[in-house]
Amino acid sequence: MSIVKRCVAEFIGTFWLVFGGCGSAVFAAAFPEPSNAIGIGFVGVALAFGLTVMTMAYAIGHISGCHLNPAVSIGLWIGKRFPASDLFPYIGSQIFGGIAGAGILLLIASQKPGFVLGANGLAINGFGELSPGGYGLLAVFLLEFVLTFMFLMIILGSTDRRAPQGFAPIAIGLGLTLIHLIGIPVTNVSVNPARSFGPALFVGGAALSQVWLFFVAPILGAIAAGFLYTYLFQEPTLTDVQ
Repeated sequence: MSIVKRCVAEFIGTFWLVFGGCGSAVFAAAFPEPSNAIGIGFVGVALAFGLTVMTMAYAIGHISGCHLNPAVSIGLWIGKRFPASDLFPYIGSQIFGGIAGAGILLLIASQKPGFVLGANGLAINGFGELSPGGYGLLAVFLLEFVLTFMFLMIILGSTDRRAPQGFAPIAIGLGLTLIHLIGIPVTNVSVNPARSFGPALFVGGAALSQVWLFFVAPILGAIAAGFLYTYLFQEPTLTDVQ
């Protein structure tokens, strides 16, 4: 596939990740009184994020690799699974896909009478007052680093040619679900700069001023996993053996 077609696939996939994952938090996590409906809660939101990645992995994995995440692209590049020449086109497509997903989500949500875009109106990521549990900067940084590190380990391991074929999307989707089950109370979970930037851009204010952390921590976690997997677990080539 040409780089243009692959980037379009990444745009669509990242749009679905942000629209589906954040949309589940905005529309379905809880229902206001006096509705008798029961919201899906943070467990449902965690599952929604996992399902967006799993469905897109089957839909576009054979086209673009289904990164949907600048940190994943960088981690795969560090892990020698992705060419440097495609890195910036992929990251640009993912960022714009995240913006589009958040923008459409806001457009739909704003049609509800009385809607006001609050500080956490689009399931933004944050620390301090913007953390669901009030966690500080250091805790949020460590969590995002560790969760992204483990996410890349899951991706690199499940897509290794020695791994059982055809099951990687399931492992990756369930891995992202587990990550959200762990981290939603702390940061709303990023592990993805594109997922963080899109909602923060529309919310603005403190959400946008804190978004730097959700670039730095996931990217550093992905780089660490890329190096570790490459130099510790990667199958040695004939040259390495000799």
